[in-house]
Amino acid sequence: MCRKIGFIVLVAVLGSTFAQEQPYYLQQCPRDEAQINECLRDSGNKLVSYLQKGVPELDIYEIEPVMIDEIGIVLGSGPDGYRALFRNIQAYGVSNITVTNIRSDLDSLQFQLTCEIPRIRVKAQYRSTGVLILVKASGAGDYWGEYEGVKAKIYFKAVANEGPDGRTYLTTDSVKMDFNVKEIQMGVDNIANGNSVIQAALNLFINSNSQELLKEMKPALRTKLTLVIRNFMDRIFAKIPLDEWINLN
Repeated sequence: MCRKIGFIVLVAVLGSTFAQEQPYYLQQCPRDEAQINECLRDSGNKLVSYLQKGVPELDIYEIEPVMIDEIGIVLGSGPDGYRALFRNIQAYGVSNITVTNIRSDLDSLQFQLTCEIPRIRVKAQYRSTGVLILVKASGAGDYWGEYEGVKAKIYFKAVANEGPDGRTYLTTDSVKMDFNVKEIQMGVDNIANGNSVIQAALNLFINSNSQELLKEMKPALRTKLTLVIRNFMDRIFAKIPLDEWINLN
């Protein structure tokens, strides 16, 4: 009788020790094709809402600003072609992202996310050379931008690996993304040489051609953002095992 009681106690202790408690910041989804996409969308938005405040368990305390080292654009050719380099780019408002749709294939671990961000504010340092609307536009200063109505699609394929704890974790195998912006306002301030004519010319050109400038910046910006997204996703995946995302039983 004592042995039987002891065995029951041992099983109960081991069960409580190894039972995995679902984390507060994530909703576990059933592996049901009829529900999985909607559930993953809701779970992703729940995670975002906690990431905005910081999640110590994931070693994430602040997610803004999003940092990009530099992006360059070239308009025109020849010695007078306009060239600008934006450095130390800081983006605010990205954490207000909402996942509006998810398409998933759990067998191949492929996912497509559709996301919206109401407004992103950007600041950076810039340096430019060349001629812009007949004005010698060489100089340096501060860049600012406000991007409203941002919509993005993110595609990624993941691979599953066994972690040191014996549980399964994901890592990204490939990531692609694209985006568009409904409205853009941007400009430059604090021209290094204090030339008000250059500053006025730049701001006139920038705001009259904001979508065209974004189009020129987009390939480099997309490459940089894809790397930022991939690194952030891998950081999250390294901390959250697959069975906390999806009920594998």
